Order: sequence, then structure tokens, then C-alpha cells
Amino acid sequence: MQRLIPTGEAARPVAFAEVPQPVPEPGEVLVKVEAFAPNRGETFLLEAPAPGFLPGKDVAGLVVQEAADGSGPAVGTRVVGHPARGGWAEYAAVPVHSLAVLPDGVDGVRAAALPLAGITALRLLRTVGAPAGLRLLLTGASGGVGHYVTELAVAAGAEVTAVTATPERGARLAELGAHVVHDVAEAAGPFDVVLESTGGPDLPLALAKARPGGTLVWFGQASRTPATLDFFALLGGPERVVIRHFHYAGAPYGPDLATLVRLVDQGRLHPEIGRVAPWGLTADTLVELRERRIRGKAVLLTGEAR
Repeated sequence: MQRLIPTGEAARPVAFAEVPQPVPEPGEVLVKVEAFAPNRGETFLLEAPAPGFLPGKDVAGLVVQEAADGSGPAVGTRVVGHPARGGWAEYAAVPVHSLAVLPDGVDGVRAAALPLAGITALRLLRTVGAPAGLRLLLTGASGGVGHYVTELAVAAGAEVTAVTATPERGARLAELGAHVVHDVAEAAGPFDVVLESTGGPDLPLALAKARPGGTLVWFGQASRTPATLDFFALLGGPERVVIRHFHYAGAPYGPDLATLVRLVDQGRLHPEIGRVAPWGLTADTLVELRERRIRGKAVLLTGEAR
């Protein structure tokens, strides 16, 4: 079968290779991948790939081999999955606990855009607690996570201010009900909760926008620049602010995937997909994603010509 493997080259970070079809472990099904969605964090790992690294965590496709232990969906079932690795291929072994069945109303493109970004958004908002009535500041908002957080939080009654680099990247967020600004300094606080994903100089600026007793949840460093906090500057800012580190990971993912699929099927969640392309264009798409030239998610189709 064909698989995309890392090259270590910045301009073309992946290339096709002919490899054996994966053999599922007990508790895994074999999925014929129809669509997959890379994540920006994966582009960073491709810069200096570890030996044996097989990218690919967000897939949608068809079960072609059931789990040996009898668990999970039957052959012929359409699914979305979140394997630990290896999803940028014609076939992927996916744990049953990290799958959700797709109804007829949810296509593979939208399904593939759900896993990592959607699960992150759900779990972030659970960390926040009930969003109704909260004033929420979201930095780095124009990626996949930001669109999901915005739509879910606004629907739950939060007042969301989203920070994006340009008006174009913020257009859809405004349609979803967010107040969009293009610099953290422009955000009119104070905010009950700050969801910070850029790091660097934006983190202390965002922290200063929190209300006394508020919370900053730090869930990313898209700028790739470490943040520096000045203790004495904090003394002049909001008192008793809590800073929480957040990382989405932790199986099982199946229940959260099922929630996301249900919301999409009901028309209550709308994946923002900035690019759909044949998987022969994966290398180019990864560069565009790394350089933040794609709004929302990118989805690659394995059935398309290479």
C-alpha cells in the first residue's frame, strides 16, 4: 500500500512510499482511509522527524477488517478515528476506543476535520466549566480549534472575543458570533477566562486582560516562542489569576468523537475547512499549514489521483 513518510525536508516534508499493509492489534480495526486532516503541530514534528515517526492522527474511512476480539464496528461501517499515528496512508489500524460511527448525513471530509481539533475544543470548554454568561478571550483563533471553540462557546451562551492576524482569517469567527480583534492589546477586557494558544509576548498581554480571580488556560504555543512572565508586572495586574496548563491527549476518544459527529449531523457544529485536495498535494498543503496560510482545517483525499 501507499503511505506518506517524513523526508526531513522543509520544502517537501513527506513523500510516498510502498509499505506493507498494517496488521491490527487486538482491539483495533483496519480502516481504508478515505480522507485525513493534518494538524499544524504535526508539521513541527516533521522538521526533525524521530526515527520511525509515522504522522497521521485524524482519519475517516471504511472498516475493512473487524477487531480480532470482536469489539467495535463491523466491516463496511463508515467511521471517523483518532489513531496515535500512521493515518496518512491507504490503510490505518485504529483502536476501537478511538472510533465513532458516521451517520449518512456526515461526509468523510467533514468527519476527518473533527478529531484532534474538535476533541481539544470539547475538552477545553469542559475545563472552563459552564460557558453561559462568561466573557471569554481566545487567542490564535483562526485555526481548527479556534473555530470549534467559538461555535460551541457562543452556542452555550458565552461572549467570545477572538484574536486573529487578519480580517480575512477572522471573517468566519465573526459569522459564528465572536467579536474579532487582530491584536491581543485590542481586546476589551476584563475576561472571566482567557484561552491562550500562541505563547511568546501574547501570553502576558492576554493574562493582563483577565479579571481578578479569573483563569488563563494555556493550551498551545503557535508562535513557537516561549513566554516570559514578569512577577513584578503581575503585581500591577489582576489579582489571584489562575494559570492552567492544558493538553487534550488521553484516550478513549470515541465518546468525544461521537459527540462531535452528532453535533455536525444535527447542524449544530460546522467544521471550517480551508482546503480540500488530493493527497498527492499533501507536501504542499503541509507547508501552507505550517506557514498559517490555511484558515481552519485542511483535508486530503486518498481516493484522488496522486
